Amino acid sequence: MFSKIFTKLKSIFGKKSASKTTKSQKVTKTVKTSKSTKASKSSKSSKSSKTPKGKKQEVKLILDSFSSLPGVGAKSAKAFYEAGFKSTQDIISAKDEDLLAVPGVGINLVKKLRNQK
Repeated sequence: MFSKIFTKLKSIFGKKSASKTTKSQKVTKTVKTSKSTKASKSSKSSKSSKTPKGKKQEVKLILDSFSSLPGVGAKSAKAFYEAGFKSTQDIISAKDEDLLAVPGVGINLVKKLRNQK
């Protein structure tokens, strides 16, 4: 009877010690991945800081031209730019489905843009 209890205790304690090593291995893996993530984030931020001012001014001019369209504000202008539209003519000539696929653009804005033609 004692031997059965003793073997059960051994199996229970044996499993816990094995799971502890697994947890410590997982922790080291997560530390490694977070370090690589930090390194990649810092390299991305250094790339964005190297963007020439001419490019930023060009983007601002494009966003301003988008804002000149009826019903298009700063947020929707930025959304159009991020969706790949590069001129007001691209927006006006786009299909309704393409315009509705842009986040923040609804049917009312599409109707206003269609009246622009």
